[in-house]
Amino acid sequence: MDQMVRRQAADSPAPAVPPSGARPVPAACAIAAGMAAGVAGALGRPMRRRGRELEEAIFEATLDQLTSGGYARLTMEGVAGAARTGKAALYRRWASKVELVIDALESTLPPPMDIPDLGSARSELLLLIDRFTTALESRAGSAVHALMNELDHDQAQAQVFRNFVVDRVVNPTKAATLDILLRGERRGDVRPGAANSMTADVAPAMLMYRAKMCGGRLAPGFCTELVDEVLLPMVRR
Repeated sequence: MDQMVRRQAADSPAPAVPPSGARPVPAACAIAAGMAAGVAGALGRPMRRRGRELEEAIFEATLDQLTSGGYARLTMEGVAGAARTGKAALYRRWASKVELVIDALESTLPPPMDIPDLGSARSELLLLIDRFTTALESRAGSAVHALMNELDHDQAQAQVFRNFVVDRVVNPTKAATLDILLRGERRGDVRPGAANSMTADVAPAMLMYRAKMCGGRLAPGFCTELVDEVLLPMVRR
């Protein structure tokens, strides 16, 4: 028996001895290193997304680029990298970054909505101003604010974005204001003739001016003051 044990021990391979000065790497460390490399590789590769899911990721990356670096630094390559997609996926949908930015803003701005009959012009104006403020202070609104500030000296591109803001935000607000005032005239809490284009310009003009001067944020209570101290005195009987 002793001879058999000694023979088996002699036949067994000797354990590997690391070279002089080298430290053995535990298996767990090697596995962790491999996992880290795999994750890094996966994060660098484009994700396979299509349709609306891909568009939302691109719009999200576009707004990030606008609010963090500004329009001048925004590039199609940068947006594609942040959205983890290929640059070709962007150019298949948008010929330029102007078109991409317009679509990103259009997709993410709160939609204009009709103001219901609340029984008084004051209540309806407060609701309208609140919705306008929500649009201004949304993420897309912050991007619009950064965009307009940066493009003040680039008249050609600035006009494109100004037209967008007028069509998408200002004109719907004016139309809603006129509806409120006309309803108030019929109800009797708004004087006849107050529902006109000049009066309807006041609220969006004041809000856009204050938002621009105050860094995109309005002081608490400003909207109520605008209604009670400016709009209502203009239109009351």
